[in-house]
Amino acid sequence: MHTARLRNTKEEFRVGKIICVGRNYAEHAKEMKADLPESPVLFLKPSTALVDDGGTIIIPPIKSELHHEVELTVLIETGGKNITEQSALSHIAGYGIGLDMTLRDVQAEAKKKGLPWTLAKGFDTSAPISEFIPASKVNNPHALDIKLRLNGVVKQNSNTRHFIFRIEQLISYISQFFTLEPGDIIFTGTPEGVGPVRPGDHLEAELSEPDGELLVSLKVAVR
Repeated sequence: MHTARLRNTKEEFRVGKIICVGRNYAEHAKEMKADLPESPVLFLKPSTALVDDGGTIIIPPIKSELHHEVELTVLIETGGKNITEQSALSHIAGYGIGLDMTLRDVQAEAKKKGLPWTLAKGFDTSAPISEFIPASKVNNPHALDIKLRLNGVVKQNSNTRHFIFRIEQLISYISQFFTLEPGDIIFTGTPEGVGPVRPGDHLEAELSEPDGELLVSLKVAVR
């Protein structure tokens, strides 16, 4: 059983669905040579993809072009179907930082053949997550700095104000097709700067307020 922790509380959420959003930053879509989406692009990861802070990402033996993608994560507290944008933020337990690890060569090959790319995104250890800070402790989830360091060097550095689709839009849209349940996690998309990682690398992700206050962080190794 995989769980998500809410900081400074006794609450642990059993994770069900991990719903990920693609192309939610214009600059990332540009670097991937992809069109801007008219509606959210969604894919799923299994809960077995989760890795906690301090854990290890294990590169599958099939391919070697593994890329990092840092993202704001959203933990659902109150589930629902057809959630309105106006009420969407009230369904959130907390916010965290996560990594959508992607086998880029597997994904590219699948796209070329018109095949699903679940394997590229959903393999074991492909979804490292931090603990979650309660939503009430976050001033504005659309004004948060997200950063990723690879071996101490900043590779991704952006702010959630650059979302194409805001969090309330994502929750409302997702809930039209997937009933949201307590413990579901939404990965909200990655900014530009994605790139390869190799065995022995160390990744550090941070979610901060605009004034520099660190909210949550995540450290993982690669093997």
